[in-house]
Amino acid sequence: MHKIIFDCDNTMGIYGCDVDDGLTLLYLLGRDDVDLIGLTTTYGNNKLENVYNNTRKIFNELSIKDIPLLKGAYDTSNRISEASKFLVDKINEFPNQITILATGSLTNLLGAYELDNAFFDKVKEIVLMGGITETLIINGKVMNELNFSCDAEAVKCVFSSKAKITILNAHICLQAFFGQNELKRLNNSDLKIFEYIKSKTLPWVEFIMKDYGTDGFNNWDIVASVFITHPELFENNFVHINSSVEDLETGMLICDKNKNSNINMPLIIKDVDKFNDLIFEAWSKVSV
Repeated sequence: MHKIIFDCDNTMGIYGCDVDDGLTLLYLLGRDDVDLIGLTTTYGNNKLENVYNNTRKIFNELSIKDIPLLKGAYDTSNRISEASKFLVDKINEFPNQITILATGSLTNLLGAYELDNAFFDKVKEIVLMGGITETLIINGKVMNELNFSCDAEAVKCVFSSKAKITILNAHICLQAFFGQNELKRLNNSDLKIFEYIKSKTLPWVEFIMKDYGTDGFNNWDIVASVFITHPELFENNFVHINSSVEDLETGMLICDKNKNSNINMPLIIKDVDKFNDLIFEAWSKVSV
């Protein structure tokens, strides 16, 4: 059983904002082998207040009553929040048992460290979605990195810790494209949860098509959640990250391989079809 705290900037349902955090939440809810200890909100895709209120709305729509939902820090000026306190409390309650899945700014994680300097020593694993190793280009158009760049100091602190860290960067997430075949799978089912997903994602499909000219969207954050449940689907790649805070302000990961290569940054999803099958299977188990 994977005990997970999901730290995210969920904007699924807000027009013009990405849907990947919400789809990741649905994946976690549908997994029998995941114990979702709590969801902590952060900023990135949108301001903290919008992220929190939107996630509360989804919790109400899905009748989620048994999973704590905590509000994180608004920005880097004060990283201590109810979310950072929750992270510390739960890590101390379940030392070396909790995986933190973080898919937005890492401000709440640094806030937890500021409260408890042994915080990272008591985490089982930290799985991150974020970062780029070169300019990210989608259909000929540059896309800015919007996770690590939000709080570069927090990212630097996490990387400098002794925690077990895996990064699913933007480039591997390009392999998780949610295109016409996946949209047809939604359309060909009468499950209420698939109708719910369509209602949340189709406006984003239309938006991203106008903005980038693609016929679908990149399912960024869900890649990190599938890594937790099915690491065998990924080709591991251990690196040492030399990025300065200035590098991280653009999300840039400067990597090399040496004896201190301690961060896993997988390069390949080995079987994309199985990857998508796992996602749809988990979604199908979520009640609306």
